Amino acid sequence: MILFSPAKINLGLQILSLRSDGFHDIQTIMHHAGLCDIMEIRKSGDDREGLTFSQTGIELESADKKNLCISAWETFREEVSLPPLEIHLHKQIPVGAGLGGGSSNATHTLLAINRIMGDPMPDAVLYRMASSIGSDCPFFLYDTAMLAEGRGEILTPLELSLKGLYLVIFHTGIHISTAEAYAGTRPAPMRIDLRELQHLSIHKWKEVVTNDFEDSVFSQHAVLGDLKSAIYRKGALYASLSGSGSALYGLFQEKPDLPDQLRQYAVWKGKL
Repeated sequence: MILFSPAKINLGLQILSLRSDGFHDIQTIMHHAGLCDIMEIRKSGDDREGLTFSQTGIELESADKKNLCISAWETFREEVSLPPLEIHLHKQIPVGAGLGGGSSNATHTLLAINRIMGDPMPDAVLYRMASSIGSDCPFFLYDTAMLAEGRGEILTPLELSLKGLYLVIFHTGIHISTAEAYAGTRPAPMRIDLRELQHLSIHKWKEVVTNDFEDSVFSQHAVLGDLKSAIYRKGALYASLSGSGSALYGLFQEKPDLPDQLRQYAVWKGKL
């Protein structure tokens, strides 16, 4: 079974409060992006037990860190007995970039195993399993834009479409861990209910829609703040850090003619 595991971008991200469990309450909108990892998941052709996992493309920064595909397989195995499986992941989504690649991989592993096993798990159980792996994972169960609240797992579908806009995703190669990104932030009351973006012209987003990680991340990595300014100078309707960084994206009315300063960092571009 071949799957295309998509990235996501965040439209606004507000860090509202520190929770008693150590997580933060946030509000953000998640939207699928065209950049994808490619996965192949199938029953093993021999008598080996368990899981055989392999990966090509972009490598994890730490070779010792368990891939979330394996975590997803372990989570599913706790619910039902599984036959020997093989998973191959070809990684194209930058790691530590705020694009949700690992979360997407994990959720698509759950979906694929469920299909291979004849769909024994209802949507509610898949949601629970995805939530146990990571805060962003449940979003990838769905095909629509979602308002994400709580630690990111409380989802509300939105009638928000970026169809027809041209998206460019930029990545400098900088890796920012979630812990590093949160370390420089301070929770604050909600400035705008992001539900309003459904009814607010994208031409006004620049004035009111912010990502609370930007001040912290840009102070540590000035090149990212400079890159965002360059994206706007090139005519973006809206530009932002995605998630906790370090990828940035620009939404354009039409395909932009990017100068070398921007082209060198563009990892995906296309019409939504």
